[in-house]
Amino acid sequence: MKQINNSTNPLANIFFKRYWKLLTVVLIVSLVVSIVASFLVTPRFKSSVVLFPTNSNRLSKAILAERYSLDYMDYGLERDCEYAIQILSSQSMEDDVCTRFNLMEHYGISSDNPHKLYELHQIYRSNVAVRRTEFLGVEVSVLDVDPRWAADMANFIAANYDTICSRIHHARATDACAIMEDVCHDMEADIRALNDTLRRDRGRTDIAELISNKTKELAEMQTRMTQTRVDMDKKVSYKFWLDQAAPADKKAYPKRAIIILLGTLGTLALAILLLLLVDVRKTDDAEREKER
Repeated sequence: MKQINNSTNPLANIFFKRYWKLLTVVLIVSLVVSIVASFLVTPRFKSSVVLFPTNSNRLSKAILAERYSLDYMDYGLERDCEYAIQILSSQSMEDDVCTRFNLMEHYGISSDNPHKLYELHQIYRSNVAVRRTEFLGVEVSVLDVDPRWAADMANFIAANYDTICSRIHHARATDACAIMEDVCHDMEADIRALNDTLRRDRGRTDIAELISNKTKELAEMQTRMTQTRVDMDKKVSYKFWLDQAAPADKKAYPKRAIIILLGTLGTLALAILLLLLVDVRKTDDAEREKER
């Protein structure tokens, strides 16, 4: 250890004695530039909203199902949390938010810009973050230069989650309802045909049993169709809203102390590296001169 210190310290002392004035100037200049740069960065404010997605089972199934087999107050599982994150981060959500808040104009993107949609997408994704919390909740965070704007955007995203879920479920329920109506019509036609057969031949016990089974199937299908129509017609919430976003009274970005520290130390380290390279180059040139 002593040998290392004896061999390196003199070289370091010589280096810093030779360049201490230059390094001092670099340190002062970089400190001043970093301070100025930190104040030139536009501050941004952060607002967050926390929600818990509900169980993905249909609300009608929880309420109308026999013996109330499902609890409509159940929080969602991990699967439901992942579904919520996907919807909150989707392009559909982004399009709705951009339209509602006219983000193209808000972010200062020119309508003549050939890459305006790409830039809008990049800025939106850098300002809006969706993450899962420790207890299967979902947090939506929005950064913006206007604290009220950030809070309004976060609250709109959480509220619009219900709108997108309703849109998806309504489309699915409409298709399912149309299919079940066709099945019910076919089953009713079968039952009528079987009844006609039974009237012609009242001794056919197998036909009577078949009619009974068909009638039970029809009743079950009609119950399911009723549940589907409830899902299609009624607007329900697909989340438990824990915390609404409020305008922040303190900026979240930039962290001026970090900018100043990294800017100053980074510039100083770069200056030392360049000076070391200059010294190495001078040493090599001197050795070549001696060899000649």
